[in-house]
Amino acid sequence: MADQVGKQMSTETLKEKTTRGLFWGGMNNVVQQGLGLLFGIILGRLLSPHDYGMTAVILVFQLIATALQESGFKSAIGNLKEPQHNDYNSVFWFNIIVGVTCYVILFFVAPLIAAYYHTPELVLLCRVAFLTIIFAALGTAQSAYLFRNMMVKEQAKCNMTATLLSSIIGVTLAFLKCGYWALAIQSMTYIGLNSLLLWYFSPWRPTLHLDFGPVRQMFKFSSKLLATTILERINTNVMNILLGRHFTTHEVGNYNQAYQWNSKVFYLLQGTLAQVAQPVFTNVADERERQLRILRKLMRFTAFLAFPMLFGFSLVAQEFIVLTIGEKWLESAHLLQLLCISGAFIPISSVLTNMLISKGKSDTYFWVTLALCITLIVTMLTLYPYGIRTMVEAYVVIYILWTLVWHFFVSRLTGYTLWALLLDIVPFAMIAFGVMVATWWATQSINILALLLAARIVMAAVLYYVVMRVLRVKILEECMTFMKDRIKRK
Repeated sequence: MADQVGKQMSTETLKEKTTRGLFWGGMNNVVQQGLGLLFGIILGRLLSPHDYGMTAVILVFQLIATALQESGFKSAIGNLKEPQHNDYNSVFWFNIIVGVTCYVILFFVAPLIAAYYHTPELVLLCRVAFLTIIFAALGTAQSAYLFRNMMVKEQAKCNMTATLLSSIIGVTLAFLKCGYWALAIQSMTYIGLNSLLLWYFSPWRPTLHLDFGPVRQMFKFSSKLLATTILERINTNVMNILLGRHFTTHEVGNYNQAYQWNSKVFYLLQGTLAQVAQPVFTNVADERERQLRILRKLMRFTAFLAFPMLFGFSLVAQEFIVLTIGEKWLESAHLLQLLCISGAFIPISSVLTNMLISKGKSDTYFWVTLALCITLIVTMLTLYPYGIRTMVEAYVVIYILWTLVWHFFVSRLTGYTLWALLLDIVPFAMIAFGVMVATWWATQSINILALLLAARIVMAAVLYYVVMRVLRVKILEECMTFMKDRIKRK
């Protein structure tokens, strides 16, 4: 099977690999986020803000431990020209050892976590939920193999199947009045099933020959990615960490609900790009001009989709939340409107950071992420006495401005000027903003909530499409051509 994959990859052009990867990555994320939407609505109606708050406050520890066991080796293998069996084998056994060690440490640290949040019930929840660390360790090397060989279709099947089955289990437990345990077991089921499916689709298998030489060789690069990943996970969860300490689990749950809906939308695009961007940039690493053209094209494609998706979701956030999960979550709808603004810039920043990684600049990636982490923590600690909304407003502003910071370092490596960046993304941002303002103004007199939601979605989508067609935007034409060709082939 490995030889067949290799032959398939060698006969495809880079453009074909990228296009196929974007298609399957897009399908994967559409299905995943679509299922997340459906089951998120059901869970939102069955569970309370307190239930979401209980799982949100411990999530950062789980994510950091998972990052430790993965240790950046997936990206390190992705940067190798021709990774060998021993590379994967070394990573596999290293991940198992670190994953088990992390779980044992967190098992005994659970009472301290519960004490920090003044919530004794967290002890048992931590000890059960953190089992996902071991489950994730079992699939890291297999995931690295699929990632390095751009087997996006197989990754998509793993993720979609695991998402569907784990969501069904989560909803069933919520119906049985299991509260926050429904969310914890759902997460465990997803990680466990995904690891099993990765083993099914990956032809690579570990052997008992232990040689940590490849891990040591990759560690100089991967260790910086590891530290950066930990910082990123602190950055995305800094609000939960501080809110859980200074506010109630009910308030944490409202913020977490808003963040989850925001991330569902921006990850539709970010997750798709993440599966192809670094391998594509790595494949053309020796062709500077071609690499820059690909970077700019990916930036325009990202901006073309990210701004209307996220600005549009901000426009309908209140109607969407009230209609789907109820008025008990209205507070989260107000926070969601703000988070969607910064959410539009997250996929754009992701493309830039993938370029840094493909250039081997894991040290730059680390230091810039550390600066972001310090900025967020200091700002949030300063502002928490002024309330959650003020903290979220500052969080949004920082994330938007940090796009320029990422660009500064990418420009030094690629010659991607600030003017070029602005030409690539600002027109899409302005058009999307204008479309949303026009849509809001035209629909503000509608009093029926469901009709208002439908009218705003349809009008914004049609208006944005019409503007793109009138302006003859090349990205739109290329997307339509690709879809027509795929339909013909089917």
